[in-house]
Amino acid sequence: MKSRDFIKKLVLGAMFIAVGVILPFFTGQIPQIGQMLLPMHIPVFLCGLICGGKYGLAVGFILPLMRSMLFSMPPIFPDAAAMAFELAAYGFISGFLYQNARWHCIKSLLRCMVAAMLGGRIVWGIAMVLFLGTGTNGFSAAAFFAGAFINAVPGIVLQFVFIPSVMLALDKTHLVPFGKNSFAKKEQKNQSFAE
Repeated sequence: MKSRDFIKKLVLGAMFIAVGVILPFFTGQIPQIGQMLLPMHIPVFLCGLICGGKYGLAVGFILPLMRSMLFSMPPIFPDAAAMAFELAAYGFISGFLYQNARWHCIKSLLRCMVAAMLGGRIVWGIAMVLFLGTGTNGFSAAAFFAGAFINAVPGIVLQFVFIPSVMLALDKTHLVPFGKNSFAKKEQKNQSFAE
């Protein structure tokens, strides 16, 4: 049963990478629009929430680097390299917190997303400082707040609307359970089914 679950999550992870590679084409490969709508963040969040933190981490780290190698967008250094750490943090934090939450509901989902967004943006800022340094030619506090929050507002709003909608739709199809200890209940059901 564990190998079946592993294969299922591996396939889902590959699907989320494919979605993350394709979604930025809807922004027309225009960096300014991509920085506002954050299309690669959505599949990483969904992967973390559906498959768990370690899968979200892997998908988040691979996705921007793969997209940069395939299409040169975002540029590999420093953008894609810093995004790899940022998205890995999003995927891990959202997945870890959500799967260990007592309740799996919209409130819990939104709390996990907020924590992941803050954590991921801090990781992105640290990565940019390590890559570019600080000072006049380096990465500044103003660049951090502009890139992490001010320019990202449309993408953040999109994520807060779209991701819970997808999770609710998946709950209705019984693919992603909501409710108290829902992941533990799902595992018990899978174990009893295997027996």
